[in-house]
Amino acid sequence: MTLNRTVAVFGAYGHTGRFVVSELVRRGWRPVMSGRDASKLNAFGAAYPELDIRPASTDDPDSLDRALAGAAAVINCAGPFARTSAPVIEAALRARIPYLDVAAEIEANLDTFEQYADRARDAGIVIVPAMAFFGGLGDLLATAAMGDWVAADEICIAYGLSSWRPTHGTRVTGQVSRQRRDGRRIVFTKGQMAFRTDAAPLAEWTFPAPLGRQPVVGEFTMADTVTISRHLRTPEIRSYMTAGAVKDLSDPNPSLPAAVDGSGRSAQTFLVEVVVRSGDNERRAAASGQDIYAISAPLVVEAATRVVSGLVHGTGVITAGEAFDARDFLESLGQQHLSLEMP
Repeated sequence: MTLNRTVAVFGAYGHTGRFVVSELVRRGWRPVMSGRDASKLNAFGAAYPELDIRPASTDDPDSLDRALAGAAAVINCAGPFARTSAPVIEAALRARIPYLDVAAEIEANLDTFEQYADRARDAGIVIVPAMAFFGGLGDLLATAAMGDWVAADEICIAYGLSSWRPTHGTRVTGQVSRQRRDGRRIVFTKGQMAFRTDAAPLAEWTFPAPLGRQPVVGEFTMADTVTISRHLRTPEIRSYMTAGAVKDLSDPNPSLPAAVDGSGRSAQTFLVEVVVRSGDNERRAAASGQDIYAISAPLVVEAATRVVSGLVHGTGVITAGEAFDARDFLESLGQQHLSLEMP
């Protein structure tokens, strides 16, 4: 049987969407470029004259159905995901094809699990949310570090970013998340999500070389906390972000990411370390690379490839760590996209 090599990309002209389209083409897939702004789609599509362009709107189900027609899967790259996830998932369910996204919005990811777990499982459809730098990468690292442990006392995630020039999409989705939680912070403690209104704690974290000891902001909860808590047994998930990156993110007039190579990547580097602790024992896993937006493309495209090929564990709404062999997945990206330190 010949594998269907067509994947619909909603939000194809966005910053991350462009990386996803490029990665699909590089791997021999045929992306269908879709999104809400026809003029931006056509402008971006000029670089890929052989590909289909299908404008679609989240408030027009028929247009989404046309965008997904004939595709083996759909990858949603269009934020805010609080507004786009549900309509695109509904279209994927109608088309009976897998859905993946790169959502870093905690609330949007929680919505996906709560609203679609049963429906997707009953339909035999795979939905993988947050299959990106925030969400998928941390979940895979935590799953690999956990190994054969059935539970842990705590899981810590430390993000070491050299800088953070947020895209327009990141700023908008951040505003939507803050509005939904009424300005409160969210943490995972005592086995559940909880809100806090005090200032985030400051600390230090010793990253692997060459980053070393860095000031960090604690309780910097991202999508990894949602994905990890869905399938790894632990009462505490603690997260930390380098203080310089938090300062960049909070700049009222931030500069956009600037390309420094032919692939469009920025000069930003990252190092993500996960520490899993059980009693006096701990296991660590780490991944480093360049550009948190660019790395989301090989992550979600590798996931889509495995899902379409049937190399996925289960159906319904599942996380990266649940869906795939975490170590094998990470190592498949290691030579070209990531430098890994595995337990």
